[in-house]
Amino acid sequence: MLIFITASLLVNIVVLIPVCYGLFVDAAWANTVYGPATDARQILLAVYLAIGLLSTGLLVFRDPRLVFGLLAVQVAYKVLTPLTVSAVRHPVVISNLCIAAMHVVTLAVIGRVLTRS
Repeated sequence: MLIFITASLLVNIVVLIPVCYGLFVDAAWANTVYGPATDARQILLAVYLAIGLLSTGLLVFRDPRLVFGLLAVQVAYKVLTPLTVSAVRHPVVISNLCIAAMHVVTLAVIGRVLTRS
């Protein structure tokens, strides 16, 4: 179970570091992918920072129940992005769906272990 937890949390961190940096410095690619800097985009940055910080903390304090909660929320919002963006070919939608697929596997492993306890 720990390998799945570690992999999912590391993917969160590795993906979110450049994304958060790009949003923070208003990088050209961030404007192309996320649109111009707006209050809504800064709110998204805050959500991404929270996920990144929580993922980092959970790498140290690996509580499977907390990891399950974080990943479940992420899967929910990531699976909803094609509906809210109305485009499956958007780069954020594609990456969200790939990451969600990985997190679903981790959720299944955690769920199986927790239900045995």
